Amino acid sequence: MTTYGLCDVISTETIAEMLDTVRVLIRALAAGVIILALYGGCGTTPVEPPRRENVLQRILPSAVQIILENPEGRRVRTGSGVVIASRGSECFVVTSGHTVAGVIGRSEISLLFGRQRGAGTRASATVLAHRETEDVDIALLSAQSDQCVPARPADGPELGEAVWVIGFPWGRNMLLASGIVSQVSFGDAADGESQSRLMVDASVSYGSSGGGVYEARGGGLLGLVEGYRTARVTSKGTEQPWYIDVPVPGQTLVTPLTDIRRFLADTGHADLIEGTSSSTGRAAR
Repeated sequence: MTTYGLCDVISTETIAEMLDTVRVLIRALAAGVIILALYGGCGTTPVEPPRRENVLQRILPSAVQIILENPEGRRVRTGSGVVIASRGSECFVVTSGHTVAGVIGRSEISLLFGRQRGAGTRASATVLAHRETEDVDIALLSAQSDQCVPARPADGPELGEAVWVIGFPWGRNMLLASGIVSQVSFGDAADGESQSRLMVDASVSYGSSGGGVYEARGGGLLGLVEGYRTARVTSKGTEQPWYIDVPVPGQTLVTPLTDIRRFLADTGHADLIEGTSSSTGRAAR
C-alpha cells in the first residue's frame, strides 16, 4: 500500500482510486453486517430442562392410592395406580393386575386422589379390564373424580435415564423414590419372548405395585411397578423354622408403557393413551 506524507501532493487520479477503495470496503462491511444479522437471528437458544420442582408438580397429582375393603369395611389390600385419561368427571387408572386379583366383586375398591397434599379424596372404583398372566399383569379402573390429572406418556426408556417412582408402600403415605433405568430388554421373537422388560434401581416395597415410573427429565410415564426381586431369609436354630422374603435393593421390575398400550388395545380401550393403536390399526388421538 502506498503511503503519503502530510506535505505530499496527491493527484486527482490518486484521490479517485482512494475513493473507490473506500466504497469497496464500505460495501464489504455492510454485507458482513447483514450476514451476521441473518445467522445470528436464526441461531437456536439452548432450552433448559424443566426444574425438578416443576416436574414433580406435574407427576404427583397423577398418582393414586388404591384401597380394597371387605363388606365389613376392613382393609384387605392396598396398592398404587396412575391416572392415564379422563372424560369429563370419569377418571381412568391403571395398576398391576395382581392388586385386584381374587377380590373383584367381593371387595369395595376405592381410589384416593390428591394424596400429595394429605389425606386425599376418596372415590369408589370399578374394574373395567383385568389380566394377570405370565406376560400381562395390568388392570384398568374407573372412578368419578374432579381431581383427575392424567400422566403424560413418555417417548421410551433409555438405559441410565433418571426416573422417579411413586407408590404407597404398606398402604400408608405417598413415597417418592429416585433411581435410574438399570435394564432395558426388548422381547425377541426368535427366543420365544414377545414381551419387553424394564428394570429400575429405585427401591420399593409392598403396596407399591402399580405405582408410576416416570422419567425425571420431563415427567413422562415410562411404566408401572410390577414387583421386585426378593431374597429369602430363613431362621436357624429355632424349634419352628420361619422365613421372610425381603426386597433385593436396586431390582425393581417395571411393566413398560408398550405393554400397557397393548393391554388397552386388546381390551377395547386403545383411545385412552395417545398413540395406542386399536385392533383396526388406527392410532388414537
